[in-house]
Amino acid sequence: MAEAAIDFTGIVVSRQNFREHDALVRFLTSQYGFKTFIARGLKRPKAKLAGVTLPFTLGDYVGVVRAAGLSQLRTAKGTQLFRQPMENIVTNAYATYIFDLIRAAFPEGQAIPRWYDIGKAVLLGMDRGLDPAILANIVEIQLLPAFGVAPQLRVCAICGRDDRPMDYSEGAGGLICNRHWAQEPYRFHASAKAIYYLRRFSVVNINQVQSINVNVQTKAELRTIIDRIYSDTVGTYPRSKRFIDSLGQWNQDFKPLKPRNASNGEQSK
Repeated sequence: MAEAAIDFTGIVVSRQNFREHDALVRFLTSQYGFKTFIARGLKRPKAKLAGVTLPFTLGDYVGVVRAAGLSQLRTAKGTQLFRQPMENIVTNAYATYIFDLIRAAFPEGQAIPRWYDIGKAVLLGMDRGLDPAILANIVEIQLLPAFGVAPQLRVCAICGRDDRPMDYSEGAGGLICNRHWAQEPYRFHASAKAIYYLRRFSVVNINQVQSINVNVQTKAELRTIIDRIYSDTVGTYPRSKRFIDSLGQWNQDFKPLKPRNASNGEQSK
């Protein structure tokens, strides 16, 4: 008996060749989390699915969704390709890294509707010209609990105060106020600006971010701090992170393509 095809909504996060004429297309779906589909005949000339399965395409698709093994992609009903991740090498690198990191946190087939929404919001923000490095920082911080790490980033982890200068301490499990700095010789000695952004990143809704203006020095410090948190507590990074690291100063001086809706008054830097 033939398996029934169903509708699903998803974001294409990767595509790779498979056998002579086929390809594997991985989606982050709103209903089923990450799912990998075989797209038969995708590598043939004029394949109908070729243009609607490019990475960072959002759309409504039809396919056979299986609980285990490869699902099967049939057709697409309507799609939207995000321009910035496709045409800007820095944005592409960060988009790839963000979805790789989400995938590292959750097994294939686990429904993660919140992270589907965040992934979609990230791509929409990138298409408006928002700085992908800061969008990645927000995802990294908010994803920590999924890796079993939940640093205290709202108040002092020791006394609960939130009205004094703060620093980050892995030993204390998050932020500590200056009353306790002498007790933590391995605190990060982070700047006030970096701590401010760490706290904001832990609670901000990406859908509500209208502009990003973080100077190069603070961006570099945030990258160092978050890398250290991940290295010491999570212990893993996707391979795509290595490419971002190789970009060096290029990604610190990110300049987006002209946003499609530049006339609406939003700014990014």
